[in-house]
Amino acid sequence: MPRRKLSDLRIVQAPREGEETNDDDFSGVGSSQVPETVPETVENIEIDGGNGRTRKSRGRTTLNELYNLPAGERVKVSRNDVGQPIGAEAGVLGSYLGIVARNHAILPINYESWRQMPNGNKNQALELVKDKFSLEVSDDYLKHVLGKKWRDSKSFLKKTYFKKDLTLQEKLQNIPPGIMRHQWEDAVRFWSSTKGEDRERVGVTSRQKQKYTHTAGSKSFARLANEEQITTGTSIGRIKLFDITHTKKDGSPITPEAAEIMEKLRQKKTEYEATASTNGSVNMEEIENQVIVDVLGPERYGRVRCQGSFVTPTKYFGANSSQYMPPQSQSSQAEVCRLKQQLSQFQAEVAAREAERERKEAERDAEIARKEAEREAREAEREAAHQKLQERFEEMMAMLQNQPKK
Repeated sequence: MPRRKLSDLRIVQAPREGEETNDDDFSGVGSSQVPETVPETVENIEIDGGNGRTRKSRGRTTLNELYNLPAGERVKVSRNDVGQPIGAEAGVLGSYLGIVARNHAILPINYESWRQMPNGNKNQALELVKDKFSLEVSDDYLKHVLGKKWRDSKSFLKKTYFKKDLTLQEKLQNIPPGIMRHQWEDAVRFWSSTKGEDRERVGVTSRQKQKYTHTAGSKSFARLANEEQITTGTSIGRIKLFDITHTKKDGSPITPEAAEIMEKLRQKKTEYEATASTNGSVNMEEIENQVIVDVLGPERYGRVRCQGSFVTPTKYFGANSSQYMPPQSQSSQAEVCRLKQQLSQFQAEVAAREAERERKEAERDAEIARKEAEREAREAEREAAHQKLQERFEEMMAMLQNQPKK
């Protein structure tokens, strides 16, 4: 696939004005200044595929032309109605966000989660992005994507340098290129801990539940939908987007499960359209939303199917979001009951432990009192015996003194 030229993109003359930044909570290593994010030079690499086989990979994105933009020029990135970047410029933005996320002088790997990353570090990363792009998307979107790509980078490092048949000490010494020693050692110790292993098991279990993936590759759903709209002149629905993103190049579904879902979506959509046309009112968007809920179940909190990242039910459905979500009254009531049961069980366990502690403490106090009484009794007996001996001694001395001299 030919590399995209910046000349094909929208470049604007928009130098950034000077802004004050707060470096107090920036934890980048060595300096509070923004570390330079240099182009990554790895173009082609070979990856071990197991069983002695290797496969070639295109390597990391370099974006050399982006770094060579004249001063004051930036790539213009537009967004859609729900705040996602669109157009070819969005692809360059995504690639650059990946480069910034791999700059671990700014975004260190020795934090357990993206939430723990200090805001100062995140803001420093945003500064690098805004130096190269004129953006319509929000800072929240940029941080969301940076967090995802930061986690991807940690996952790659873990798989490549940690998940090997090595001892802990050998893993601590197997430092990836460009990673600072203290960051790597902290990360290795966390991955080796019980908490780190538990988190990995949760991730593996969740991944195993996924029956199919999509075929969009690195191109976002938002970009695909925008390109389809430009090509056809009409907006693309969620069901059509599901078909596009779950179909291989030869036109076949990516998995049998995906094929079954596609067929169910088409059948259910036809049924709803027929009913709606009989009633004289057809709202295709509402029909598709309801069809997806019927076939795939209610939407999950924080995401909307076939819309990509950063799209929430409230943002997409608006005031009607509740009808596409799980029944809150039932789920909330069940959750309250579950929490009450857990609380009652916890309180009972605490009361039992407290009663056991008090019983053992009473037994210990009684034992101490018994031993003290025995000691005092023995002491009294010794004192009485000593007193008798003393009296006997004094009597004998008196008798000796009173004996007549011969």
